[in-house]
Amino acid sequence: MNPGTLKWYRLPFFHIILGAGLIVLVLASAGHADALKIPDFSIHKLDSKRPGNTILIVGGIQGDEPGGFNAAALIITQYKILSGSVWVVPNLNFLSIIKRSRGVFGDLNRKFDRLHPTDPEFRTIRRIKELIVDPQVNLVLNLHDGSGYFRHEYMDKMRNPRRWGQCIIIDQPQMDRGAFPNLALTARKIVSQVNQNLINQEEHSLVNNTQTDKGNSEMAKTLTWFAIKNNKAAFGIEASKSFLTPKRTYYHLLAIESFFRQAGILYKRQFKLSRHHIKKAIDADIQVAFNHQKILLPIEDIRKRLAFIPLQKNSGLKFTVSHPLMTIIPTGDAFSVIHGNRRMTHLSPQYFDYDFGLNNIKMTIDGHTRTVPFGGIVPVKNWFRIPALEHHRVNIIGYTQKDRSNEAGLIVKKEEILKRYSIDKKGSVFRVEVYRNKKFSGMILVDFGGNKRSGYKIALKTPAPEPHPGI
Repeated sequence: MNPGTLKWYRLPFFHIILGAGLIVLVLASAGHADALKIPDFSIHKLDSKRPGNTILIVGGIQGDEPGGFNAAALIITQYKILSGSVWVVPNLNFLSIIKRSRGVFGDLNRKFDRLHPTDPEFRTIRRIKELIVDPQVNLVLNLHDGSGYFRHEYMDKMRNPRRWGQCIIIDQPQMDRGAFPNLALTARKIVSQVNQNLINQEEHSLVNNTQTDKGNSEMAKTLTWFAIKNNKAAFGIEASKSFLTPKRTYYHLLAIESFFRQAGILYKRQFKLSRHHIKKAIDADIQVAFNHQKILLPIEDIRKRLAFIPLQKNSGLKFTVSHPLMTIIPTGDAFSVIHGNRRMTHLSPQYFDYDFGLNNIKMTIDGHTRTVPFGGIVPVKNWFRIPALEHHRVNIIGYTQKDRSNEAGLIVKKEEILKRYSIDKKGSVFRVEVYRNKKFSGMILVDFGGNKRSGYKIALKTPAPEPHPGI
C-alpha cells in the first residue's frame, strides 16, 4: 500500500441475535482461568431486503465435522445474499467443536425428540428448535461429515449402505405441506447438480432416504425429523470424512449453492470454488482484539506461541473476534486462540494496569506522518519513526539498539528488529507498545511484508449476549 494514501479498513461485523455485533467474550481474570464460559451458538441473518424464501443452515451439530461448520462459516463471511434470506448457525455445538468431540454431553443430533430439562444442552436444543419453527423459515439444511461413501449396495467396507459420506439425506420422500414438499425430487436435483462438479468421479453423491417416517427410531431423534414434523422441508448434507477439510467444504458448498438455486436465492461468492481457494478463505482476515481494542492480533499467519502479551490486570479478559468459529480458552496461566477445532496460537500474558488517556499516536512512515489508533496495523516499506511522547515510553519488541529504555524518536528499519520477535511466521509483523510509567497505553503492529490485510481494524459493536453459564 502506498504510504501516501494510507487508509484504515474495517472488517464486516456479524449480525448476531439480540442485536449483537462481533462476538465479545469475557474470561475470568488471572488466577481463575478455569472459570471459562463457553458461548452459545451464534445466529447470523443474511437478509437481501428482497422477497424470497428463507433457508436455515446449521453447522457444527457434531464438533468433529469441520467440513460442515467451515462451510456454514464461509456462507457468513464470504457470501452476499441478493434475494431472499439465509440464516446461518455455524457453531451449534461450540464446546464440542473446540474439543474436537462428536459431543461432549452426548450426540446433540439425538436430542430433538425428548430431552430432560436437566440436560446440559437443554437450552441449546430449545433455542435451535425456536429458530427452526420460525414462520419465516422455509427450508432447513443440517451439515455433516460422514464416514466413507454412502452406496445403496455393499461394495466394500468404505462404500456401503451403512456409510454416510457423500449423500443428501431425506427422512421421507414427500411432505403433505410446506414450501418444498417433494423431498425426494428436490434431493435428486441437488445430487445431480453436485455430481456435475466432482473432483473425482468415484466421489459422486446419492440420495439417502433413512425412512424415518416408517419407524426409524434413531433418526426420529434428529434435527431434520423435528423440522419435518413442524412442516419444514429439511435435508442433511453429508461430505465424506475421507477428505481433508477443504475438500469436504467444497462438496458442502456445491450442495448449498444448489439448494440456493432451487429456492430462488441469488448470491454472490467472494472466492473461486476450489479446494485451494476454500483453504485460503477459511483463514481469511481472522483476527482477535483484546481489552477495549488496545491490542489487535491477525491470526492467519501467527506464530504458534507469543509471550508477554500485555493484558489488563484484575479485569477479566475481554476480547472481540472477527469470525464466528473463533474463541479463546484458558490453558493454565495462558490462553489459546481457537479457530474451529484448531489451536492457532498460545498466548502467555503479562499483566498491567491500563492507561486510557491515550487512544492513538503519531507515526512517520516512509516519510509520511499519520495519526494511528491503537489496535491497528500499519504497512511499512522501509522505515518508521514515532515522535517523542510526553510522559510516555515506546517499546519496539525485538529492536536491537541497546541502552535505551524509550525507543521514541528513532528511525527504525526492519533489519534492526530481530525476526524471532515478529508475531507472524514470515517475520514481517512486529509489536510497537506504548506505556505511561508502568501502565500499558496500547499496541500498534507494523507490517513490513506488504500484506493486503495491513490497515485492518476490527469494528467493535454492541457486546454479544452473556455466554451461557450452563456449559
